[in-house]
Amino acid sequence: MFDQFRDKFRLDDEKWNRYLNYFNKVKVPAKTILLNEGEVSKKLFFIEKGCIRVCFNHDGKDITSQFFFEENVVASIESFRKNIPSPTTLETIEPSTLWWIHKDDLNSMLEEIKEIPYLRDLFIDKIFDRTFDYMKYFISSIKYTPQQRYLDLIRERPEIIQRVPQHYIASYLGITTVHLSRIKNKLLKNKE
Repeated sequence: MFDQFRDKFRLDDEKWNRYLNYFNKVKVPAKTILLNEGEVSKKLFFIEKGCIRVCFNHDGKDITSQFFFEENVVASIESFRKNIPSPTTLETIEPSTLWWIHKDDLNSMLEEIKEIPYLRDLFIDKIFDRTFDYMKYFISSIKYTPQQRYLDLIRERPEIIQRVPQHYIASYLGITTVHLSRIKNKLLKNKE
């Protein structure tokens, strides 16, 4: 997994090997909790294979807010950065191969690479991408109907439709699985 990064980042071998040693590989089954809501996040995960969902509990209901797939980085960023309890849970949806780095090791690495402009900018871009995803999710949940949001998922994130169980998709859209079935049936009838 890291070979592709090595080509992008021009670091000397000594530094590169030291950074690689910060990462730990783990294979976990589906439905593995990587971080519970309320815990302080100490690990950042890179997904080599699999899918992770981010969710939270609202009055006893499990609400999904994000999905992450191969080559994505995931953590409870607020908790990880500010050392506060996580507002979300991280859970695998599929059997997954993950690489994780402890917060202390990442901070040490970031301290060194922040002096390298293109690496610093890449890191900042990744953080902003996550912020933009949150903004889009928030705005679309207010502005658009569940059917419009479902059609957006089909068009923009087909991997979610193909790989994520329907009850998580319904939760992500803020509807019941019954409502999602009705939307899908209506779309099928409109195609005929």
